[in-house]
Amino acid sequence: PFIVGMEIAGRVQEVAPDVTHLQPGDRVAGYIGHGGLAELASVPADRCFKIPDTMDFETAAGFPVAYGTSHLALTRRADLQAGETLVVLGAAGGVGLAAVEIGKAMGATVIAVARGAEKLKVAGAAGADHLIDSDTCQEKGALRDALRALGGVDVVYDPVGGTLFTEALRATRPEGRVIVVGFASGDVPPIPANILLVKNITVIGYYWGGYTAFNAGALTDSLAELATWYDAGRIAPHISHVLSLEETLEAYELLRSRKSTGKVVVRVQGEVA
Repeated sequence: PFIVGMEIAGRVQEVAPDVTHLQPGDRVAGYIGHGGLAELASVPADRCFKIPDTMDFETAAGFPVAYGTSHLALTRRADLQAGETLVVLGAAGGVGLAAVEIGKAMGATVIAVARGAEKLKVAGAAGADHLIDSDTCQEKGALRDALRALGGVDVVYDPVGGTLFTEALRATRPEGRVIVVGFASGDVPPIPANILLVKNITVIGYYWGGYTAFNAGALTDSLAELATWYDAGRIAPHISHVLSLEETLEAYELLRSRKSTGKVVVRVQGEVA
């Protein structure tokens, strides 16, 4: 049967004869698309990497996709520079919260946009310099005006889509970059090409998983760098809930109802550290 679960962490049990960078017993994390919520999983060797001794399995299980997505987006695609201003939409979710941390680690001024005081508190703890409650920006132009009041933005990190995309785009400075990461709102926004032309703005499509097909090395290098950042204390992943395998439906309900922040992790069995 189909088994859900995109990313995992645990110990290697066996390796294929041609695999040399991993050995049985190694502590690893991996990203596999599906099959994670099981006691055993078969993982392509190039999608599996050693985790630092300082990283427990619960942290590692929620690490590859969120942090890999945000790191490659901000470094390779957006070319975020120290001193620039980054706005993160959906800043309390898995990829959004990682983007806040990574943007701050790269020397940017970070504006976090999230829904409600509790989620903004989490984003603030991750290093955001400015916090904007999206619930207070429902009127047309409100988020645009709030961002402009902070001086505008150089890079927009958008996993949400919808009206937030349009508002953030209108607050983007000349030669700014907008990274399209996803559409959590369920609304794929139209892109007004006239604004791109007049302000020399670049809108960049970005699908992290697509790199497995045409440049898996970019993912491997990115995750290796992130592991060193974690070991050095530059990033500290946030996990709001850890549940058992029997509570998997509850885990998905936390995501569906947007009651989680950062990552939700399911502990399948046994050792967790």
